[in-house]
Amino acid sequence: MNVLKLQKKYPQFQQADIYGLTDAFRKLDTDDRGWVDEGVAIKSAQNTERQPYDVVRQALREVDVGSSRHVELDDYVDLIARLRQSSPEQQRTGVVPNRSRGLSNAAGGGAAGSSPQTSQHASKSSQGGGRITVGGATGSSQHTINEEERTAFTSHINAVLAGDPDIGHLLPFQLDTFEMFDQCKDGLLLAKLINDSVPDTIDERVLNRVGKKIKQLNTFQMTENNNIVIESAKGIGCSVVNIGSGDIIEVREHLILGLIWQIIRRGLLGKIDIKLHPELYRLLEDGETLEQFLRLPPEQILLRWFNYHLKNAKWHRTVKNFSNDVKDGENYTVLLNQLEPKICSRNPLQTSDLHQRAEQVLQNSDKLDPPCRKFLTPTSLVAGNPKLNLAFVANLFNNHPGLEPITEEEKAVIDDFDAEGEREARVFTLWLNSLDVKPAVVSFFDDLKDGTVLLQAYDKVIPGSVNWKHVNKPPANAVTATSQDPDETYLTIKSGMSRFKAVENTNYAVEIGKQNRFSLVGIQGADITDGQRTLTLGMVWQLMRKDITNTLASLAQRMGKREISDSDMVQWANATSSKGAGGKHQIRSFKDSSLATGVPLLDVLSGMKSSYVDYDLVATGRTDEEKYANAKLAISIARKMGATIWLVPEDITSLRSRLIVTFIGSLMATAEKMDMSFTPVLRNAALLISIFPIALGSLALFNPHYMLVKMFEYPLPPALADQKVTLNQMRSFGIRDIFVGAACLGAWYRGDDMMLGFLVLMGAGLAVGDGFAQRSAVGRGQWTKHWVFVPVLGGVGLGLMGGV
Repeated sequence: MNVLKLQKKYPQFQQADIYGLTDAFRKLDTDDRGWVDEGVAIKSAQNTERQPYDVVRQALREVDVGSSRHVELDDYVDLIARLRQSSPEQQRTGVVPNRSRGLSNAAGGGAAGSSPQTSQHASKSSQGGGRITVGGATGSSQHTINEEERTAFTSHINAVLAGDPDIGHLLPFQLDTFEMFDQCKDGLLLAKLINDSVPDTIDERVLNRVGKKIKQLNTFQMTENNNIVIESAKGIGCSVVNIGSGDIIEVREHLILGLIWQIIRRGLLGKIDIKLHPELYRLLEDGETLEQFLRLPPEQILLRWFNYHLKNAKWHRTVKNFSNDVKDGENYTVLLNQLEPKICSRNPLQTSDLHQRAEQVLQNSDKLDPPCRKFLTPTSLVAGNPKLNLAFVANLFNNHPGLEPITEEEKAVIDDFDAEGEREARVFTLWLNSLDVKPAVVSFFDDLKDGTVLLQAYDKVIPGSVNWKHVNKPPANAVTATSQDPDETYLTIKSGMSRFKAVENTNYAVEIGKQNRFSLVGIQGADITDGQRTLTLGMVWQLMRKDITNTLASLAQRMGKREISDSDMVQWANATSSKGAGGKHQIRSFKDSSLATGVPLLDVLSGMKSSYVDYDLVATGRTDEEKYANAKLAISIARKMGATIWLVPEDITSLRSRLIVTFIGSLMATAEKMDMSFTPVLRNAALLISIFPIALGSLALFNPHYMLVKMFEYPLPPALADQKVTLNQMRSFGIRDIFVGAACLGAWYRGDDMMLGFLVLMGAGLAVGDGFAQRSAVGRGQWTKHWVFVPVLGGVGLGLMGGV
């Protein structure tokens, strides 16, 4: 758009202004693409117009930049025009008048002059505490963001990701803006955060990032990154039921904040492990076994640790939650004094003002080495924010547990602890929780003893299989809440039901399994109720295996089978591997020792989409380190494709065959969803259209005279020699069509949907070309009347759907 058109569209600017804005935009567009990224435009406008980040962000959201979110020159001028319309007061407070995307501060009421129109995103920078309402004008479409949580998590990200080679240049983010959310859209920040919380979860080599090959991430590449984020978050135990890749790209702030909290929480609580802190043995109560203690969720172990120090300090209070019991600062004062009596005094107890006392408590935490003033502010402490208080206590424990080292005798007890089946139990726990069973499974063997979770899982995997009239429900007092805050549901105490009723439930679960042809010989309900590990794992594995086969039902139908067996999975893996660019390793079973190297799994992934596997990154798998690297790479690539993977690299390198089955099953399910797969209806339609060129080609080959004269109304030349040439040409066209049709049938039979789509498209193209040639030769313009026209158009459509 030239300067004159811009000036006409934006009359508030002089010609010199337009020239200046054009020059400024061209300096931003260093690659001369005609557009710049939203982040670049926001930063530039923020600097030139001296306005807060969120003001510029909101103004840009109202510029019609299209679905690509690319800011062109016209968009940039529009942005500047909108910003210069706001008053100095609006610039200072960050409130933009008459905007279509609304936001209100729950602590201080709605913003003056806010629009009544609907909204989807936050638009105002926030100062101080309270909640920000983001979303539409109706309550059902609105969500809230806690400002203290946003500030605390942004500060955490600034600290742990500082200096990162890929995103370090973006840091630090301003704490009182929504800049951090905007930078999450490409998935890199969240992926880095996951690896900080749980190292080695994501192989960062598979992430799409700007570099020599990629100048700018497009939406598809962002989606791939966010697939890795979502599936990796599932794999470390985060609940991602309500968030997808598109939500991150569209910057749904409340969903992103919730995901960030889960990732940070997982990193903080993951260190509360007796393997990392054997001195946790000190927290066992009289008569309590180590197994009973380790059944506790980490939040309750933290409370046990907190109260252990309060008791040793001879303090009269105890802590049962991270909200009401800590918000007056007294218990924190005593805890810090017990951890470091020479540094942290109890003087805050003498301060009556709660905010002043909270500040003194945090000052004491800052005196520790290393300092632990993190996550909390005086405002969030006094407010009793359960998330931030939990994070503060967990960080305090991780750095200053304050427990005496264990003796050799105590160490022997820990070393002798039977951890049979813990790896499989971890995977099954994640899977059960993904089914949204209530209450959530924390201690796998313990939480399955009364049968209610198992029966819920049956009902979700095999709908209608459970008659709930036959199920004993836990008594009303079986679950006792120690906190009324919805963010502290993990602090419930489950007392369970009587053994007699629990065995009735587990017997019922065994009976349902047998009805569905599970192999449960010798297993009784009492075995589950008694926590027999091998038998419990065996039952849950078969239920998970059933869930996998359910997702592959359409594939089984195409194969003419009732359900997919392990041998079918092996056959599929070998067939898919043969299509890839790798070594095409073949496996005999899921116990094949070569699987431990990770290479056969990478070959399968290459067969699914060869561009995803860079064999320069694949090691031979001779050493343990190479095996681990290959396994981690395979898991990350699978998640990039959108596959849900529950296992960890050690499960592959240790050749845990049942867990490797889940890996291959998930890949098969993902292949069904990918664009390379037709639905059964499209495949059958493609089969019918594949038969068409064989029939037409056979007619052209064996009776070219009839086809030319009767069907296409093509006049033969008078000379006999010319007629012979024309008929031979028709025969050659018939051979070509038979070949294309036969190739389509072969691709259909082998299940190669990508090749099938390509061949259908090619055949349709040839048919259309023949049609135009016939029209040109005859000159009647009537070729569209022939019955060939409809299947030709159908072939084009199917070809496009299958071949793209």
